[in-house]
This record gives sequence, C-alpha cells and structure tokens, in this order.
Amino acid sequence: MEKNRIGEGVNLIVRNIKRNPALVVGMVLAAVFMTACSGDPVAGPDGTDPNEVAAKVNGRDIRMEEVEKAVKAQAQGTQSSFSPLELASARLSVLQQIIQTEVMYQNAEKENTIPSDDEVTAEMNKRKTASALSVEEFEKQMKEAGETEQSWRENVKKEIALQRLQEKIAGKVDSPKDIEIEQFYNGNKEQFKNKRGAELAAIVVDPSNSGQGDTTTNEDEVRLRLNEIGQRLATTDFAAVAREFSEDLETRARGGDWRYFSEDEMRQVFGTQVAAHIMEKMTNGQVFPSVLTLDGRFLVVKLLRKQEKDEDLTLESPQVRPRITELLTNARKNLLWQSYVSLAMNESKIENLLARKVVANPNELSGARPAAPANADQADANANTNANANTAANGNANVNSNADTAANTNTAANSDANANK
Repeated sequence: MEKNRIGEGVNLIVRNIKRNPALVVGMVLAAVFMTACSGDPVAGPDGTDPNEVAAKVNGRDIRMEEVEKAVKAQAQGTQSSFSPLELASARLSVLQQIIQTEVMYQNAEKENTIPSDDEVTAEMNKRKTASALSVEEFEKQMKEAGETEQSWRENVKKEIALQRLQEKIAGKVDSPKDIEIEQFYNGNKEQFKNKRGAELAAIVVDPSNSGQGDTTTNEDEVRLRLNEIGQRLATTDFAAVAREFSEDLETRARGGDWRYFSEDEMRQVFGTQVAAHIMEKMTNGQVFPSVLTLDGRFLVVKLLRKQEKDEDLTLESPQVRPRITELLTNARKNLLWQSYVSLAMNESKIENLLARKVVANPNELSGARPAAPANADQADANANTNANANTAANGNANVNSNADTAANTNTAANSDANANK
C-alpha cells in the first residue's frame, strides 16, 4: 500500500470505500465486513476506549471498538503511522459507513429479510470450502484478521440480510419495454461490436499468499510448479490441469476459462509482441509458447478462440436484447436502491457522537505523524501481515449488487458486447 504525506493515510481508507461509488449497496455491504466484533475489545492507537459509544442509530449503540476494527481492516495495519488528524478523518469516514450499515440492517429487520441460523451456518460452510484453505490455515487467517467464529457469523448474517433486502426492494422494478430497448440500441450502436481479439484461458501460479489456496511461496517453488504444469499439459487436457493447479479460485473453478481481450487490451496488458503472436501466429487450442506475467503472477495461457475482425451486432444478434434489458433494469434498480437508502437514512435518528467530539475539540488534532520506529522496514512488513486475512475470512463473499448506474451503462454495454460474441 502507498504511504504518502498528510491526508493520504485517510485516502487509503476512503479509496477502498469509494472504489465503486456508483454502487450504494456495495458501500453498505463493504461496511459489513469492516464491523466485526471479536471477543477482545480493540483499543485505538491513541488509547481510545473501545467501549466508548461512537454513534447511536435509533437508540442502538455503535462502539469505538467497531470503528477501530474498521480502520484497521481498511488501513491493513498502517493506522499506527497516522497523525491524530489523519486518524480522526479515517474514523469519521468509516463510522459513516457503519452507521449506514446499521440503518439498513434495521430496515432488513422490519422487512423480515434476516436469515435463520441454519442459513447462516450453511453460507459460512460454503465460504470455508470455497476458500480452498485447510482448517488450520483458515483459523490462522481468521485469527490474524481479529475475527472469531461468532464475529464472522454476525458479518455473514448482516450481509445476507442486506442482500435480501436489496433484492426485495429491487423486485418492484419491471423489465423495460421493447420500444425502450430499441431506443437504447439506436442511440448506442457504436457500443455493440465484437472487436477483433481473443478469448483466453489461463493457469495461474501465484508466489504470494493471496488466500486463494496458494501452494507456491517463492521463485524456486514457482519454477518447479511451472515445470510440473508443462509436463502435465503434454499428456493431460488444459482444463483438467487448470482445475488441479491454478492458484486462482475463478480460473480453477472454470477449468482455466478466463476472459475475452480485444487486441488493444492485449497490447496494453501483455505488450505488442504477445498480442501480435496470439493474433497472427496462434490457432485456436494452442498454448502460448512462454509463461506470461501479470500483477506479480505467472500465467500459462491458452487461446480458446480468435475474433479475426470487428463485427457489428444488431438487435437480432444473440445476447444483445438480453444485455440491454439487463442494463436498463439494473440502472432502475440502482436508482431505486439509492433512493431507498437515502430515505432510510433521513427517517432514522442518528447521533454521531464522534463527530460531535471533533467539533467540540477541533484544535486537539495535530497533523504531525509519530516518529518512525528504529527498524522501519520491519515495522512496515509487520503492518502488512494481515493484508489478505479479511479476504480469507470472508471466503468468496462477493457483493453482487448488479446495480449498474445509468452513467455507466454505455461502458458496461461495450464491455459485455465484446465478451458475448
């Protein structure tokens, strides 16, 4: 993680919250993962009382313990280097998300979307299995994340409740009429093209511990694993080898199937020479002759299918009408959900005691950061040991709100048009 000057420590936290600002439900559910409550109170780096009430939502307390754990989760252990000014800003930012989560959870209670204990247990077991971690590895990462079985259970319960609440509210939206679909297509024809490119599969070898069932942890192990994969591919189907060896949950589950790249995207991601080789020299079913790298990971890539030239899609092309229907429907659902959240917030009695405290003592917030420890490099290394812990603890709990905004509709249409040939 980057560590910049004053104010950037706060941005580290806010950046994660705002990575997809269009999805209000994503912001709400992101806060669910930040509000775990372990058995032991977590004091702030400045000695903040974990039992102090940071806010009240319709009479229900939110304690500083929740705020501190949220800051820690988002800052990945670097919060100890924040100045008092940065730390106060970080706390206020995450507290607002926790408040919003609590408001929506209380609405979920009113709408009867809270899951049963058995449903929560089933989801937890599903995520443990999907993590591909041993029991010992899973428990270790839970401990590193400051989670207990009970705190994780509460998080999963809240997440399911809010997802069901959103689905219930979104159920009021009807599908667009044919005339609306045609009008959207006629106004956005340039977005509906199959661009020249290739659909690729990949076997991923990851030397870092990303919490996705990695077994390689250094360059020597990577070299041995890639050699083993090469030997297996000589006699075994690519999909079978991917299911056995790929250290990436998605490609492993899909037998290596990855995604479609336009030729321009391939140039940007892998470079001109790689893109040219795939498009000009390879045939469908061939494996790229060398290992590729992306984001520190090593990829054995197979060409599944090439699109030799750009192709205009029409309303009669497969997936065009369904995709436009999905885009317009989701845009409406997103607007409805945003409006629902706004009303819920307006109708709730919220007391932000932490913000009140800042207003009462504005001159106590110094911008000076604490002095760096003698062994700064080791301190930074220790601060990042929990970077992947929350991912493992939450399993593959993706927030699939499907709430594309109208502003992003054209971009999404272009992306899916390329992918759905």
